[in-house]
Amino acid sequence: MTGEDPFLLFHEWLALAGTKEPNDPNAMTLATVDEHGLPDARMVLLKGVDETGFIFYTNSESAKGRELEGNMQAALLFHWKSLRRQIRIRGRVSRLPAVDADAYFDSRPRASRIGAWASQQSRPIASRKALWQAVMKETAHFAIGPIPRPPYWNGYHVTPLSMEFWMDKPFRLHDRVLFTRASNGQDWTTQRLFP
Repeated sequence: MTGEDPFLLFHEWLALAGTKEPNDPNAMTLATVDEHGLPDARMVLLKGVDETGFIFYTNSESAKGRELEGNMQAALLFHWKSLRRQIRIRGRVSRLPAVDADAYFDSRPRASRIGAWASQQSRPIASRKALWQAVMKETAHFAIGPIPRPPYWNGYHVTPLSMEFWMDKPFRLHDRVLFTRASNGQDWTTQRLFP
């Protein structure tokens, strides 16, 4: 586990996870903080990665969306149990351009696009029946023609400042390598850490 570019190592591990993980090798924990600094975490799906960072999409009016808008920093965690590996990422968050969010939204299944309109994510709901009523209302509303992206449904980009790669080893003497940098575009510094 060496190298100067953590993105190359990430791609290797993600590709391996794609052959070994039974479900969602692109699943990651997204950690944010609320207005009081209280941490929160949930699973989301990685929808893109390039040489600058990691992309996911969500409802900006959800709990995670509100937390991101209040503090544009986050942590990500990829854990592949079948591989006994994990990657921890910390960095700054920015919104993707609307054109990118539109393109990804249009690629989603029609029912998922309707669900994005029907769900007031993270808000209280009276019953499961109320959710289905909202889905049926939006299904009728968008019976024919395209379904535009809701204005509150956006994409986010996490630009990492640190990426830690952890690999299980016998006797809990795990292999840990930490890549850090002060800002995007700077060279990475590499450190090996005690397990």
